[in-house]
Amino acid sequence: MLHNYYGTSPLRKILIICVKVWLAIMIIYCLLGITLALALFSLFLVWKAGNRPLRGTFSYLLLGLSMGLFLYLFGTWVYLSIYAKYVFGVLLLLCIAAYTLRKHDHSARPLSRWKHYSNLLFTGLFVLLDIGYFTGTTGHPQTVELSFPFKPGKYFVLQGGKGLPTNVFHFSLRGAIYAMDIVKLNPQGGRARKIFSRQLDDYGIFGDTVYAPCDGLVLRAESNNPDNIPPNMNRGPKNTNQVLLETPGYYVFMGHLKMGSVCVTEGQYVRQGTALGCVGNSGFSTEPHLHIQVHAKQAGIPWYQGKPLYILFNGKGYLLNEVINAK
Repeated sequence: MLHNYYGTSPLRKILIICVKVWLAIMIIYCLLGITLALALFSLFLVWKAGNRPLRGTFSYLLLGLSMGLFLYLFGTWVYLSIYAKYVFGVLLLLCIAAYTLRKHDHSARPLSRWKHYSNLLFTGLFVLLDIGYFTGTTGHPQTVELSFPFKPGKYFVLQGGKGLPTNVFHFSLRGAIYAMDIVKLNPQGGRARKIFSRQLDDYGIFGDTVYAPCDGLVLRAESNNPDNIPPNMNRGPKNTNQVLLETPGYYVFMGHLKMGSVCVTEGQYVRQGTALGCVGNSGFSTEPHLHIQVHAKQAGIPWYQGKPLYILFNGKGYLLNEVINAK
């Protein structure tokens, strides 16, 4: 009884909420800080390689370039602004240009064998990750053509890709290896007015209308689950507000919709471009975004156990951290 009392006390609930918020803030700021710190380090490595002849410092140069490309592809720039990513890319190119123009110090001491081989080891790791960004680890996925579910605006793939290493979170879920989380960019290139905010309206995509990406029959239309205040990830009684469409060949699932916004009903047949609801933050979600995944229809099994399909929006596939310019 004593445990139950403390478990339901207002003070304990407030403390739990404070700890969750603090942890979320720390994680976001740590990820952004790591991105910025390693970006500066990669620039330093390329610059430092220019002090000596290529024969003595090529491992510095290779490490700096492979790390720089990794950060350009995988970095959490969107927490600050995607324009910071472009600034970093320009700085990296300038460091490469400076490397070719600088006079080398031929009297400098050569690298130790340990430094040389450790640099090459980490270079190999970054090169594998850089290649994996484009190729993924799932071979040649079967694709599905959809219309982009939003009207004109600049959107961003917060999570997505061809399995590992770009889609780590979704890869751990059952069959969601090609699922995508989509947010909207504001004029400053961020997904919210702040790096972290507990105000849902601060997130650019919150309240955006979601449109049917294809013709289909509405199998599920849930709208009664509450929107979480970041960073809470509480599942509602029906898990998350959602729309599930069935087509002759596949299912399209869209989740984390806004409470009370779903404007279609189960059993209704909708055409591509029909308004379905609005983006919210219901279910297992740390901040407002649209989750979308597609599975092939297979007789005798639930929709989510069907073969996952890689999504092409208007004929183009998108990977982690890519911008989608909706027209």
